[in-house]
Amino acid sequence: MTTTRQQRRAALDALAAQRILIIDGAMGSMIQTYGLTEEDFRGARFAGHNRPLKGDNDLLCITKPDVIRAIHGQYLDAGADIIETNTFNSTRISQADYGLESLARELNVAAARVAREACAIAEAKDGQPRFVAGAIGPLNKTLSLSPDVNDPARRDVTFEECVAAYAEQAEGLVEGGADIILIETIFDTLNAKAAIFAVEELFDKLGETLPVMISGTITDLSGRTLSGQTVEAFWHSVRHVQPWSVGLNCALGPKDMDAHIRALARAANVRISAYPNAGLPNAMGGYDETPEDMLRVMEPWAKQGVVSVMGGCCGTTPDHIRAIAAAVKGVTPRKTWTCEPVMRLSGLEPFTAAA
Repeated sequence: MTTTRQQRRAALDALAAQRILIIDGAMGSMIQTYGLTEEDFRGARFAGHNRPLKGDNDLLCITKPDVIRAIHGQYLDAGADIIETNTFNSTRISQADYGLESLARELNVAAARVAREACAIAEAKDGQPRFVAGAIGPLNKTLSLSPDVNDPARRDVTFEECVAAYAEQAEGLVEGGADIILIETIFDTLNAKAAIFAVEELFDKLGETLPVMISGTITDLSGRTLSGQTVEAFWHSVRHVQPWSVGLNCALGPKDMDAHIRALARAANVRISAYPNAGLPNAMGGYDETPEDMLRVMEPWAKQGVVSVMGGCCGTTPDHIRAIAAAVKGVTPRKTWTCEPVMRLSGLEPFTAAA
């Protein structure tokens, strides 16, 4: 069993060189299966809080850590190498919706510790290392787009406020024991840049770095993020951080993600991650794709050398992760390459200068 962050980093890199790694599946839909009430979300500590708290899933890391630990355990038992902390909304900005801004750092510390505990339990069973990805979500406010169509210049948050919120989150995740920083579900690249800036400042303060995974979201069949970038332009915007991996998650099922993850794989000379939804939501907001449905598209990603990390997002379950892990067992991971030194810029579209 690995015990220090440095040892776990070495183990992560060694495993990634040997095989495709598996990241976990959905957290929110798994929480829904427990039928938790307002009282469950509040616990004794927040019984008198003046706002409704049901739906603040991140709070369960404090009030119902056994539930979150159990969900992590199900994914680890299903074959996940990497589990994401339950911190998608654990920033001061997002927690303002519940009047819990002051709890932001504590939420991240608690979530990382719960995930670390789940990994330790799994490692004790078979001696295989497991890894905690500290999940940093996209925020409920955007830097690139106005929330008011009649006022294009309006912004409800500043870059500096985003950096401060992300810094607080990242510090909590590292304190709690995260092995990886995962900046995910990126629909606005400027928000992601604020997160990257905060994380790099934290690394300077710590005097060490953690692997950084970056995962964008293509919001519809246009093949662009919500703020308008193609996947190649998105890569050009974030490649300066030299991420451990870059990829796509959420919004689309495997079939609709296929062309975009392949385009990203052609552009980026680092590991590629892919964890799509179990299809598009149905009329009731549920997800219908079975593990077999997803594998028809995802298994070729592995066997054709497109991806390095695979898993699931909204609507996926331990059964989906178990099937993905079994399908890619023994498959050689994607090979990276040395990028030729030419100027690469991006707006909404990529620009590559002639060599």
